Amino acid sequence: MNLLLKAATVIDPSSPFHNQTIDILIENGIIKDIDALIEAKEDIEEIKLDTLHVSQGWFDSSVSFGEPGYEERETINNGLAVAAKSGFTHIALNPNTLPITDTSASVGFLKGKALQNAVNLHPIGSLTVKSEGVDMAELYDMSQAGAIAFGDYKKSMRNPNLLKIALLYAQNFDGLVLSYPQDNNIAGKGMVNEEKQSTLLGLKGIPALAEELQISRDLFLLEYTGGKLHIPTISTAKSVQLIREAKASGLQVSCSTSVHHLLLTDEELTTFDTNYKVLPPLRTLKDVNALLDGVKDGTIDMVTSDHHPMDVEHKKVEFDNAKYGTIGLESAFGILNNIMSTEKVIALLTQGKSIFGIKNVSINKGNKANLSLFTPKGNGTFTKKHIVSTSKNSAFLGKAIKGNTYGIISNSQIVLK
Repeated sequence: MNLLLKAATVIDPSSPFHNQTIDILIENGIIKDIDALIEAKEDIEEIKLDTLHVSQGWFDSSVSFGEPGYEERETINNGLAVAAKSGFTHIALNPNTLPITDTSASVGFLKGKALQNAVNLHPIGSLTVKSEGVDMAELYDMSQAGAIAFGDYKKSMRNPNLLKIALLYAQNFDGLVLSYPQDNNIAGKGMVNEEKQSTLLGLKGIPALAEELQISRDLFLLEYTGGKLHIPTISTAKSVQLIREAKASGLQVSCSTSVHHLLLTDEELTTFDTNYKVLPPLRTLKDVNALLDGVKDGTIDMVTSDHHPMDVEHKKVEFDNAKYGTIGLESAFGILNNIMSTEKVIALLTQGKSIFGIKNVSINKGNKANLSLFTPKGNGTFTKKHIVSTSKNSAFLGKAIKGNTYGIISNSQIVLK
């Protein structure tokens, strides 16, 4: 692969070319030259895109596909194509498949399916066998097979002693433990945020306390055990404060929030549109503002699309019976770029790599080309024409977006829309 990117604006604070508009010559997957003007040779493909910007490759810490077991929702092959066209060079794949990703063999299967792909697929191994929360899974064996973290997707750890043991055990190989923040005894049979809207709509509510109580417990455990804990997709104002205080006290805790929790509130539920049925549930404007503050001050380490395809048979039903989840890869950049600065968006989509043990590669001569290609310019509306996923369950249909993704350069390959 020999490419010449023309007039590309670099967004990479670690690069000496940050905020410069330059040409980038890539030969055999390596950045050979960066200069104001580079002449193209005959054997080099020239890439010219409108207001082209490049950054280090983006990373999404919470992606679900379906394969194996739920291929009707999304296959690995098409899911990786979606990620590439959405600007992501790295994705962490959740273990919510059938069978659950809880052995080294299942991790190896996923890695094998993604071989020679432009997108780097990093499996998250289940923390417990079959994600049932009873017995700890083969964490070390899965880490040797390529798992980058361990957690039961959208399933809280009921047994605090099991989480304690996992945090202690994972330190032997510098493993990262994930704990989904919801106390099911408090959440009960709730499905939306417990607030005024749930009462008006007659829907069972999940109080913010269910999330905050679980986070408080997990932080106490982390203080006792040491190790590394990641809390995915926090959604309440108090959660932000709890994690802010834990970081200030020196605990090795990280967290993410989803794009939809930074934009949408439970006011969206008035139409009973099941695309807004997500977990954690959409919260209030107060919570959204607190999450945005947490993003700005660094309490929240990364933002995820929490991409979760769901087939029409499980979404086009009564709200009570619908499955949780929204797709989000295709809309992630455009939505974020519409509510914060482009440089902040790029930081949120790249800085999480180091927490998950993925190397950041600066845009500089001699380094591997692991690049996301995009433009921050142009206003529009997210519609079905933007969706590449097999499932179409997007909570962002009709929402304003700014900018567009072109694709990626990664693993000596280029993928463009």
